[in-house]
This record gives sequence, structure tokens and C-alpha cells, in this order.
Amino acid sequence: MSDKSSSTEKTPAPAIDRKERLKIPPQEIPKQDPKERIRNWDEVYLELDIETARREASRCLQCPAAACTKACPLNNDIVGAFALLEQGDIIGAANKFRETSPMPEMCGRLCPHEQLCEGACVVGKKAKPGAVGRLEYFLADYQRKHEGWPVPEVAPPTGRKVAIVGSGPAGLVVAEELAKRGHTPVVYEAWPLPGGLLRYGIPSFIIKKSVVDDKIQMLEKLGVTFVTDTLIGKDITVDSLLQSDYDAVFLGYGAGQGVKMGVPGEDLEGIIGATDFLIRSNVPPEHLPPDWRKPIDPGDKVAVIGGGNTAMDCLRAAIRLGAREVTCIYRRTEAEMPGNAKERENAIEEGCKITYLAAPIEFFGDDHGHLRMARCQRMELGEPDDSGRRRPVPIPDSEFDVPVDTVVLALGYRVERLILETTDGLEANRNGTLIIDPETGATSRPGVFSGGDAVRGPDYVVDAVADAKRAAAAIDEYIRRKLAGET
Repeated sequence: MSDKSSSTEKTPAPAIDRKERLKIPPQEIPKQDPKERIRNWDEVYLELDIETARREASRCLQCPAAACTKACPLNNDIVGAFALLEQGDIIGAANKFRETSPMPEMCGRLCPHEQLCEGACVVGKKAKPGAVGRLEYFLADYQRKHEGWPVPEVAPPTGRKVAIVGSGPAGLVVAEELAKRGHTPVVYEAWPLPGGLLRYGIPSFIIKKSVVDDKIQMLEKLGVTFVTDTLIGKDITVDSLLQSDYDAVFLGYGAGQGVKMGVPGEDLEGIIGATDFLIRSNVPPEHLPPDWRKPIDPGDKVAVIGGGNTAMDCLRAAIRLGAREVTCIYRRTEAEMPGNAKERENAIEEGCKITYLAAPIEFFGDDHGHLRMARCQRMELGEPDDSGRRRPVPIPDSEFDVPVDTVVLALGYRVERLILETTDGLEANRNGTLIIDPETGATSRPGVFSGGDAVRGPDYVVDAVADAKRAAAAIDEYIRRKLAGET
């Protein structure tokens, strides 16, 4: 079968000798050398060749139970895609992922595969699990490189419009799904360019900006309109959208408000939130508002507070900005770290250090109000907290000082409350996350739907995509009921 095949029909799996397949070693996934990659912002993982990809796919045991699919929030047919890839049908394998995922390019790069599909991989019980994520975006990238981004079929126009707030993963997927159904999506974005989290929140060494650009261009071909530099809740309200010619509104504004520590000295110059640090580090100035264009100078010594993926991104960005000593300070142990182990490994390869079981308790500055030192305290683990992880407990008289030029706070995110505060009748939880019907994404306001981080709080991209697909189907049904005079 040619690697140019575009068939998405069910392909019989090759004859399986599972014992022999378990003997196939994991294929090396090529990366830039750490000494080279810290000098650029290019993606760390290099392009796979077809034979390596096919060989890795042949490690799949083609399990009838497909535990990997069940562990995927999108229920991607990973087994089916790998069967096609193994036989050389590269395009067919890519389309197999696209049957259920609107953005395999993004999910393949960004999903926590070790906690989802790869974590459920049966091969992983005996050896290293299959490289699901790497193969997923290899297939998607190969297809785009050789055939262009596949543009879905679009139903006849309905003449109905939907306003979408936010152009991150949830907003983009809702826009695509509604455009395919014949509606006219208009996406509102507060930043100068569309892409939301994908463009502004994730460094280019994780996902290159051209992938986001290509996705936006494909959506524009589908008839999606993007309105940028527009903050809903300030420049335009949700009520005004509903009172205009929109038939429905989707709220996909995410969770972008950084969490602070609440310790003395936190307002010193040189202490910066993770969002501010990452955006000003890896986004070209011309793609930023004027007041965000000041370059970041981290100095020689940088400390990043927190242990998730954002913390790893900040560590690696600081290295690329020229910092000589970059340290993560985390109050638990590696076993409790919420981030992706692969990205943690990449950070360590690049020269970043991690201090476990410690947390800052005060920051000190010089006579000019600039940060010069962080006073930290050692921790030990106590009983589990609400997250199920053991709670960090301060150890008396264990303080130690860390000289620093810059501290980046990567402690997590909360949902912004602007839309909640400017929209009557929206029900929300105490933390600001919107209350929805989990089957439809419908909020307490008729015609207003939501999904992703606005509902979940900070969560995985793939969950936002799954929410968006459900919400788009529900919005389509809501509009068609309106057309039929049922609402």
C-alpha cells in the first residue's frame, strides 16, 4: 500500500505474533542535542523518518480491548492508525486520527500521553510503551507537508452565526465543528493574533508557531472569522453579542490568571508571573500589545517556583534567554510532580536543576527595590491533601537563602472572572469555573455554552477538545431547534 493512500476504511490488522512484537526494541526518538537546542527556540524533537515510525508502530500488540483508545478522551483509534502506519499507509493512518481528533498536530505534541494512552498501553507492562504522541503528530505533520492541511467538507450555509470567545483549543475546535455544519463562526480573541494558549502560552520549542498559523489559515478557508484585540467582558459584553445577530455564544476563554504566593516581598521588581515570562520570551514583539513588548532580561540566576509543565517551560525559556543558573524550587518530591516526565527530563538535559521539598517564605530586594534573594524553608511530606498528594509540611528552623536575579511564579492558574462579573445569570462555582450540563456544555444562560478550562480550571488540551466537540454538536442542535421554531 502506498504511503500516499488516503483511504480511511477499516483495514485488516496484520498477522499478530505478540511475543515477537514484544521483542522489538523501542525506537529512538531523535532530539536536538541539549547543547545546541538551548541556543534556539526550535522544537526539541526532530522529524522522524518513515521506517522508524513504521518500526515503532509495529511494537503495537493490536490489542482487541484497545486500552489506549479507552484512555484517550477523544477515543482515538490508535490501534487502527498504527496498523495502517505499519503497512505504509501514512495518509490513511493520519486520517484515522483525524476521524476523532480535529487537531492531532497539537494533541500529539501537548497531551500528557504517559498519563493517558501511553499509560494504558499493554506493552508498557513489559517494556517502554508505544510512542503514541510522537507518532500521532508525525502522521499529521507528514500529511500536511505532502498533501496540505486536509480541509473538511462543509454543509450548505444555514445563515446562522455563533460567537466564540477565545481562540485557544476549545474555541478553535468549536469554530471548526460549527463551520462544518454550515454555520458562520466568529471567534473573538483578546490578543493581537488568534491561537490563544497554543500561540501565547506554550513555547515554540514545544509547538512551533507555524503549526498554529496553518490551523488558523485552514479555519479561515472553512469560513471562520477571527476578531482580535477584543476583550469580551470589557470591549463587548456577552449580552451585547446575544442581542445582536448571533444565535448562540460559546465561552472558551480558559484559565489564564496566575496564582500568587502571598509571601513578603512578592511585589519586588524581578518577580514575574509565568504567563508574562513565557509570552515575552517566546512571542515576537510585533505579535504583542505595545505594553508587553519589553524584552525579558532574566540575569544570571533564575528560580522558578512550581513543578508542573508551565514551570518546566519557564525553566527552559530562562536557559534560552541566557541565564546561567536555573533552578526549580518545588515543595514536594518528584513523585508528586504534576507535569510531564518527558519535559522534566528535557529540562534537566538542558542544565536546569530541581530543588525538592522546599518553598520560598520571603523575598528580599536591594536599595532599588530589585529582587536579590529568596529565603526558603525545607519541607517534609505529611498526610494527603484534597488532591491525593501528601501535603508539604514546613520543617522548623530549616531556612536557607538563595541568591536570585529573577523569580518566576509558576504555581498554577485560575479562571478569569471578567465575563462572569459582566454577564447576568451565569452560574459558577466558588472558584469561578462555569457550571454547565456536562453532556451539552450548556450554561445557565439560554444560548450560552462553554467548555475547556473555563469549566474545568487548568486542564489538558485534549479534554478541552473533547468538551468543544460535545458543545459544538449541542449548539448545532440548539440552532436547528430555533430554526424549527421549537425554542
